[in-house]
Amino acid sequence: MDWIKKLKGELIDIVEWLDDSRDTLVYRFERLNNEIKYGAKLIVRESQVAVFVDQGKIADVFKPGMYTLDTKNLPILSTLMGWKYGFESPFKCEVYFVNTRQFTDLKWGTANPIMLRDAEFGPMRLRAYGTYAFKVGDAGVLVKEVAGTSGRFTADGITEQLRNFIVTCFSDALGESKVPALDLAARYQEIGGEIASRIRPTFSQYGLELTAFLIENVSLPPEVEAALDKRTSMGVLGDLNKFTQFQTATAIGDAAKNNGNGAMAQGMGMGAGFAMAQQMAGSMNAATSAPPPMPGSAAVKFFVALDGQQAGPFDIHALGELARSGKLTGETLVWKQGMAAWTAASSVAELGGTIGGAPPPLPPR
Repeated sequence: MDWIKKLKGELIDIVEWLDDSRDTLVYRFERLNNEIKYGAKLIVRESQVAVFVDQGKIADVFKPGMYTLDTKNLPILSTLMGWKYGFESPFKCEVYFVNTRQFTDLKWGTANPIMLRDAEFGPMRLRAYGTYAFKVGDAGVLVKEVAGTSGRFTADGITEQLRNFIVTCFSDALGESKVPALDLAARYQEIGGEIASRIRPTFSQYGLELTAFLIENVSLPPEVEAALDKRTSMGVLGDLNKFTQFQTATAIGDAAKNNGNGAMAQGMGMGAGFAMAQQMAGSMNAATSAPPPMPGSAAVKFFVALDGQQAGPFDIHALGELARSGKLTGETLVWKQGMAAWTAASSVAELGGTIGGAPPPLPPR
Protein backbone atom coordinates (compact mmCIF):
# COMPACT_ATOMS: atom_id res chain seq x y z
CA MET A 1 0.00 0.00 0.00
CA ASP A 2 3.02 2.29 0.37
CA TRP A 3 3.36 2.61 -3.39
CA ILE A 4 -0.26 3.85 -3.57
CA LYS A 5 0.48 6.60 -1.04
CA LYS A 6 3.65 7.46 -2.91
CA LEU A 7 1.80 7.66 -6.21
CA LYS A 8 -0.97 9.73 -4.64
CA GLY A 9 1.62 12.15 -3.27
CA GLU A 10 3.25 12.56 -6.65
CA LEU A 11 -0.09 13.20 -8.30
CA ILE A 12 -1.05 16.09 -6.01
CA ASP A 13 -1.61 19.11 -8.26
CA ILE A 14 -3.34 21.57 -5.90
CA VAL A 15 -1.68 22.97 -2.78
CA GLU A 16 -4.15 24.86 -0.59
CA TRP A 17 -5.42 25.19 2.98
CA LEU A 18 -9.03 25.60 4.05
CA ASP A 19 -8.95 26.83 7.65
CA ASP A 20 -11.65 25.08 9.66
CA SER A 21 -10.53 26.54 12.98
CA ARG A 22 -10.43 29.96 14.59
CA ASP A 23 -7.11 29.75 16.39
CA THR A 24 -4.60 28.24 13.93
CA LEU A 25 -1.65 30.51 13.16
CA VAL A 26 0.50 28.15 11.07
CA TYR A 27 -0.50 24.99 9.18
CA ARG A 28 1.96 22.69 7.40
CA PHE A 29 0.67 21.22 4.14
CA GLU A 30 0.94 17.44 4.50
CA ARG A 31 1.99 15.06 1.72
CA LEU A 32 4.12 11.95 1.34
CA ASN A 33 7.84 12.67 1.70
CA ASN A 34 7.11 16.39 1.27
CA GLU A 35 6.95 15.87 -2.51
CA ILE A 36 5.07 18.37 -4.67
CA LYS A 37 4.46 17.79 -8.36
CA TYR A 38 6.20 20.20 -10.67
CA GLY A 39 3.58 22.52 -12.25
CA ALA A 40 1.09 22.06 -9.41
CA LYS A 41 -1.30 24.86 -8.56
CA LEU A 42 -0.82 26.83 -5.36
CA ILE A 43 -3.91 28.62 -4.02
CA VAL A 44 -3.37 31.20 -1.31
CA ARG A 45 -6.60 32.73 -0.03
CA GLU A 46 -7.16 36.12 1.52
CA SER A 47 -5.80 36.37 5.07
CA GLN A 48 -3.17 33.75 4.20
CA VAL A 49 0.41 33.56 2.99
CA ALA A 50 2.31 30.43 1.95
CA VAL A 51 5.91 29.95 3.07
CA PHE A 52 8.12 27.44 1.20
CA VAL A 53 10.97 25.97 3.25
CA ASP A 54 13.77 23.98 1.66
CA GLN A 55 16.25 22.15 3.89
CA GLY A 56 15.38 24.35 6.86
CA LYS A 57 15.69 27.63 4.96
CA ILE A 58 12.87 29.91 3.82
CA ALA A 59 12.85 29.80 0.03
CA ASP A 60 9.75 31.73 -1.11
CA VAL A 61 6.74 33.51 0.41
CA PHE A 62 3.53 33.71 -1.62
CA LYS A 63 0.80 36.28 -0.99
CA PRO A 64 -2.91 35.71 -1.79
CA GLY A 65 -3.46 34.47 -5.33
CA MET A 66 -3.14 31.38 -7.60
CA TYR A 67 0.30 30.28 -8.75
CA THR A 68 1.75 27.56 -10.97
CA LEU A 69 4.71 26.00 -9.21
CA ASP A 70 7.47 26.11 -11.79
CA THR A 71 10.86 27.74 -12.14
CA LYS A 72 9.26 31.08 -13.02
CA ASN A 73 7.25 31.33 -9.79
CA LEU A 74 9.91 29.69 -7.62
CA PRO A 75 13.00 31.79 -8.39
CA ILE A 76 14.74 31.40 -5.05
CA LEU A 77 13.85 27.73 -4.72
CA SER A 78 14.99 27.12 -8.29
CA THR A 79 18.37 28.62 -7.45
CA LEU A 80 18.71 26.59 -4.26
CA MET A 81 17.88 23.33 -6.04
CA GLY A 82 20.00 24.08 -9.11
CA TRP A 83 17.15 24.11 -11.65
CA LYS A 84 19.11 25.84 -14.38
CA TYR A 85 17.49 23.99 -17.24
CA GLY A 86 14.02 23.28 -15.79
CA PHE A 87 12.79 20.44 -13.66
CA GLU A 88 9.70 18.38 -14.31
CA SER A 89 9.73 15.69 -11.61
CA PRO A 90 8.25 16.06 -8.11
CA PHE A 91 10.39 18.14 -5.77
CA LYS A 92 10.66 18.05 -2.00
CA CYS A 93 9.74 21.19 -0.11
CA GLU A 94 7.82 22.06 3.04
CA VAL A 95 4.88 24.42 2.63
CA TYR A 96 3.52 26.35 5.61
CA PHE A 97 0.28 28.32 5.38
CA VAL A 98 0.23 31.26 7.76
CA ASN A 99 -3.02 32.85 8.92
CA THR A 100 -2.73 36.65 8.63
CA ARG A 101 -6.17 37.64 9.90
CA GLN A 102 -6.55 39.55 13.16
CA PHE A 103 -6.79 37.55 16.37
CA THR A 104 -9.06 39.65 18.59
CA ASP A 105 -10.43 39.67 22.14
CA LEU A 106 -7.30 38.10 23.62
CA LYS A 107 -7.21 38.46 27.39
CA TRP A 108 -4.41 39.76 29.58
CA GLY A 109 -4.34 40.34 33.32
CA THR A 110 -2.12 40.49 36.38
CA ALA A 111 -1.74 37.10 38.05
CA ASN A 112 -0.57 38.83 41.24
CA PRO A 113 -1.16 42.40 42.53
CA ILE A 114 1.28 45.08 41.42
CA MET A 115 3.03 46.91 44.28
CA LEU A 116 3.02 50.68 43.74
CA ARG A 117 3.52 53.85 45.77
CA ASP A 118 0.49 56.11 45.46
CA ALA A 119 0.79 59.85 46.12
CA GLU A 120 -2.47 59.93 48.11
CA PHE A 121 -2.73 56.51 49.77
CA GLY A 122 0.94 55.53 50.01
CA PRO A 123 2.07 51.93 49.25
CA MET A 124 -0.73 49.89 47.73
CA ARG A 125 -1.47 46.90 45.51
CA LEU A 126 -3.33 47.09 42.20
CA ARG A 127 -4.79 44.49 39.85
CA ALA A 128 -5.57 45.10 36.19
CA TYR A 129 -6.93 43.30 33.15
CA GLY A 130 -7.92 44.02 29.57
CA THR A 131 -7.83 42.77 25.99
CA TYR A 132 -5.54 43.02 22.98
CA ALA A 133 -5.42 41.97 19.32
CA PHE A 134 -2.65 41.05 16.90
CA LYS A 135 -2.01 39.70 13.43
CA VAL A 136 0.97 38.20 11.62
CA GLY A 137 3.23 40.91 10.26
CA ASP A 138 6.14 38.81 8.99
CA ALA A 139 5.22 35.21 8.19
CA GLY A 140 8.83 34.17 7.63
CA VAL A 141 9.91 35.36 11.06
CA LEU A 142 6.92 33.65 12.71
CA VAL A 143 7.71 30.30 11.05
CA LYS A 144 11.41 30.55 11.82
CA GLU A 145 11.25 31.95 15.38
CA VAL A 146 8.02 30.50 16.78
CA ALA A 147 6.25 27.78 14.84
CA GLY A 148 9.33 25.85 13.74
CA THR A 149 8.47 22.47 12.24
CA SER A 150 5.14 22.14 14.03
CA GLY A 151 2.40 20.74 11.81
CA ARG A 152 -0.23 22.99 13.37
CA PHE A 153 0.65 25.94 15.57
CA THR A 154 -2.21 27.72 17.34
CA ALA A 155 -2.45 31.13 18.97
CA ASP A 156 -2.51 29.48 22.40
CA GLY A 157 1.10 28.50 21.87
CA ILE A 158 2.26 32.09 22.14
CA THR A 159 -0.44 34.11 23.92
CA GLU A 160 0.84 33.12 27.36
CA GLN A 161 4.27 34.53 26.53
CA LEU A 162 2.73 37.67 25.04
CA ARG A 163 0.63 38.10 28.19
CA ASN A 164 3.78 38.05 30.32
CA PHE A 165 5.35 40.77 28.19
CA ILE A 166 2.20 42.89 28.48
CA VAL A 167 2.01 42.62 32.28
CA THR A 168 5.69 43.51 32.63
CA CYS A 169 5.34 46.60 30.42
CA PHE A 170 2.09 47.56 32.15
CA SER A 171 3.69 47.45 35.61
CA ASP A 172 6.64 49.50 34.44
CA ALA A 173 4.53 52.12 32.65
CA LEU A 174 2.07 52.44 35.52
CA GLY A 175 4.85 52.94 38.06
CA GLU A 176 6.54 55.62 35.94
CA SER A 177 3.31 57.48 35.20
CA LYS A 178 2.84 58.52 38.87
CA VAL A 179 -0.91 58.77 38.22
CA PRO A 180 -2.93 58.63 41.50
CA ALA A 181 -5.06 55.51 41.84
CA LEU A 182 -8.29 57.53 41.90
CA ASP A 183 -7.37 59.19 38.56
CA LEU A 184 -6.43 56.03 36.64
CA ALA A 185 -9.90 55.56 35.14
CA ALA A 186 -9.57 58.91 33.35
CA ARG A 187 -6.18 57.92 31.91
CA TYR A 188 -6.85 54.41 30.56
CA GLN A 189 -6.51 55.46 26.93
CA GLU A 190 -3.34 57.47 27.50
CA ILE A 191 -1.66 54.76 29.56
CA GLY A 192 -2.82 52.07 27.12
CA GLY A 193 -1.23 53.95 24.21
CA GLU A 194 2.06 54.21 26.10
CA ILE A 195 2.06 50.48 26.89
CA ALA A 196 1.21 49.57 23.27
CA SER A 197 4.19 51.57 22.00
CA ARG A 198 6.45 49.68 24.40
CA ILE A 199 5.32 46.16 23.56
CA ARG A 200 5.13 46.52 19.75
CA PRO A 201 8.91 45.95 19.28
CA THR A 202 8.66 42.74 21.30
CA PHE A 203 5.75 41.50 19.20
CA SER A 204 7.66 42.24 15.99
CA GLN A 205 10.51 39.98 17.15
CA TYR A 206 8.05 37.10 16.76
CA GLY A 207 6.72 38.29 13.41
CA LEU A 208 3.54 39.67 14.99
CA GLU A 209 1.93 43.10 14.83
CA LEU A 210 -0.03 44.51 17.77
CA THR A 211 -3.24 46.04 16.38
CA ALA A 212 -5.13 46.95 19.57
CA PHE A 213 -4.51 47.21 23.30
CA LEU A 214 -7.20 48.06 25.85
CA ILE A 215 -7.21 48.50 29.62
CA GLU A 216 -10.62 47.47 30.93
CA ASN A 217 -10.14 47.85 34.68
CA VAL A 218 -7.59 48.68 37.37
CA SER A 219 -8.89 47.64 40.78
CA LEU A 220 -7.85 48.18 44.39
CA PRO A 221 -7.71 45.48 47.09
CA PRO A 222 -11.15 44.71 48.62
CA GLU A 223 -10.26 46.24 52.00
CA VAL A 224 -9.13 49.49 50.36
CA GLU A 225 -12.29 49.61 48.26
CA ALA A 226 -14.38 49.14 51.43
CA ALA A 227 -12.57 52.06 53.11
CA LEU A 228 -13.15 54.24 50.03
CA ASP A 229 -16.85 53.34 50.07
CA LYS A 230 -17.11 54.55 53.69
CA ARG A 231 -15.28 57.74 52.79
CA THR A 232 -17.61 58.31 49.86
CA SER A 233 -20.66 57.68 52.07
CA MET A 234 -19.50 60.33 54.53
CA GLY A 235 -19.10 62.80 51.70
CA VAL A 236 -22.61 62.06 50.43
CA LEU A 237 -24.16 62.48 53.90
CA GLY A 238 -22.59 65.90 54.36
CA ASP A 239 -23.77 67.45 57.69
CA LEU A 240 -23.96 64.51 60.11
CA ASN A 241 -26.04 66.50 62.63
CA LYS A 242 -28.75 67.15 60.06
CA PHE A 243 -28.59 63.54 58.93
CA THR A 244 -29.07 62.39 62.54
CA GLN A 245 -32.08 64.69 62.95
CA PHE A 246 -33.58 63.33 59.75
CA GLN A 247 -33.04 59.72 60.86
CA THR A 248 -34.58 60.47 64.26
CA ALA A 249 -37.62 62.15 62.73
CA THR A 250 -38.07 59.17 60.41
CA ALA A 251 -37.86 56.77 63.35
CA ILE A 252 -40.53 58.74 65.24
CA GLY A 253 -42.85 58.57 62.23
CA ASP A 254 -42.30 54.85 61.81
CA ALA A 255 -42.91 54.23 65.51
CA ALA A 256 -46.13 56.25 65.43
CA LYS A 257 -47.44 54.17 62.50
CA ASN A 258 -46.66 50.93 64.29
CA ASN A 259 -49.90 50.50 66.30
CA GLY A 260 -49.42 46.77 66.78
CA ASN A 261 -46.83 47.04 69.53
CA GLY A 262 -48.82 49.41 71.78
CA ALA A 263 -46.77 50.56 74.75
CA MET A 264 -43.54 49.46 73.10
CA ALA A 265 -44.21 51.71 70.09
CA GLN A 266 -45.03 54.62 72.40
CA GLY A 267 -41.86 54.03 74.39
CA MET A 268 -39.78 53.95 71.23
CA GLY A 269 -41.45 57.13 70.03
CA MET A 270 -40.78 58.89 73.34
CA GLY A 271 -37.15 57.73 73.33
CA ALA A 272 -36.67 58.91 69.78
CA GLY A 273 -38.35 62.20 70.67
CA PHE A 274 -35.98 62.77 73.58
CA ALA A 275 -33.00 61.95 71.36
CA MET A 276 -34.22 64.40 68.75
CA ALA A 277 -34.83 67.09 71.35
CA GLN A 278 -31.31 66.68 72.71
CA GLN A 279 -29.89 66.78 69.22
CA MET A 280 -31.82 69.96 68.37
CA ALA A 281 -30.85 71.60 71.65
CA GLY A 282 -27.22 70.86 71.00
CA SER A 283 -27.48 72.30 67.51
CA MET A 284 -29.16 75.48 68.85
CA ASN A 285 -26.52 75.94 71.54
CA ALA A 286 -23.78 75.51 68.95
CA ALA A 287 -25.43 78.13 66.76
CA THR A 288 -25.95 80.73 69.52
CA SER A 289 -22.49 80.30 70.99
CA ALA A 290 -20.87 81.51 67.81
CA PRO A 291 -19.65 85.12 67.85
CA PRO A 292 -21.54 87.85 65.93
CA PRO A 293 -20.43 89.21 62.55
CA MET A 294 -17.41 90.88 64.16
CA PRO A 295 -15.11 87.94 65.16
CA GLY A 296 -13.94 87.49 68.75
CA SER A 297 -14.07 85.24 71.79
CA ALA A 298 -17.32 84.02 73.36
CA ALA A 299 -19.05 87.11 74.95
CA VAL A 300 -18.99 87.70 78.72
CA LYS A 301 -20.67 91.01 79.70
CA PHE A 302 -20.21 93.55 76.88
CA PHE A 303 -17.85 93.74 73.91
CA VAL A 304 -17.08 97.24 72.63
CA ALA A 305 -15.99 98.41 69.16
CA LEU A 306 -13.03 100.74 69.78
CA ASP A 307 -11.23 102.29 66.82
CA GLY A 308 -12.74 99.73 64.47
CA GLN A 309 -11.53 96.81 66.61
CA GLN A 310 -13.37 94.50 68.98
CA ALA A 311 -12.38 95.02 72.64
CA GLY A 312 -13.53 93.38 75.84
CA PRO A 313 -15.41 91.83 77.37
CA PHE A 314 -16.05 94.60 79.93
CA ASP A 315 -18.28 94.61 82.99
CA ILE A 316 -20.42 97.60 83.95
CA HIS A 317 -17.66 99.13 86.04
CA ALA A 318 -15.15 98.94 83.23
CA LEU A 319 -17.69 100.35 80.82
CA GLY A 320 -18.15 103.31 83.14
CA GLU A 321 -14.42 103.99 83.04
CA LEU A 322 -14.53 103.90 79.24
CA ALA A 323 -17.47 106.31 79.23
CA ARG A 324 -15.72 108.73 81.57
CA SER A 325 -12.61 108.67 79.39
CA GLY A 326 -14.71 109.46 76.32
CA LYS A 327 -13.99 106.19 74.55
CA LEU A 328 -17.54 104.93 75.04
CA THR A 329 -20.30 107.16 73.71
CA GLY A 330 -23.90 106.68 72.70
CA GLU A 331 -22.83 105.94 69.13
CA THR A 332 -20.27 103.29 70.11
CA LEU A 333 -21.26 99.77 69.00
CA VAL A 334 -21.61 97.17 71.75
CA TRP A 335 -22.64 93.50 71.94
CA LYS A 336 -23.28 90.88 74.58
CA GLN A 337 -24.46 87.26 74.46
CA GLY A 338 -28.12 87.08 73.48
CA MET A 339 -28.04 90.15 71.22
CA ALA A 340 -28.73 89.53 67.53
CA ALA A 341 -26.19 92.09 66.28
CA TRP A 342 -23.92 94.93 67.29
CA THR A 343 -25.97 97.91 68.53
CA ALA A 344 -25.25 101.53 69.46
CA ALA A 345 -24.74 101.87 73.21
CA SER A 346 -27.50 104.48 73.45
CA SER A 347 -30.00 101.84 72.29
CA VAL A 348 -29.10 99.43 75.11
CA ALA A 349 -31.23 100.13 78.19
CA GLU A 350 -28.72 98.53 80.53
CA LEU A 351 -26.09 101.11 79.55
CA GLY A 352 -28.30 104.15 79.89
CA GLY A 353 -27.01 105.04 83.36
CA THR A 354 -23.42 104.32 82.45
CA ILE A 355 -23.37 106.57 79.38
CA GLY A 356 -25.63 109.21 80.89
CA GLY A 357 -23.33 109.60 83.88
CA ALA A 358 -20.37 110.46 81.72
CA PRO A 359 -19.41 114.18 81.59
CA PRO A 360 -19.47 116.00 78.26
CA PRO A 361 -16.18 116.63 76.44
CA LEU A 362 -14.13 119.62 77.68
CA PRO A 363 -14.46 122.82 75.63
CA PRO A 364 -11.43 123.74 73.54
CA ARG A 365 -9.06 126.29 75.09
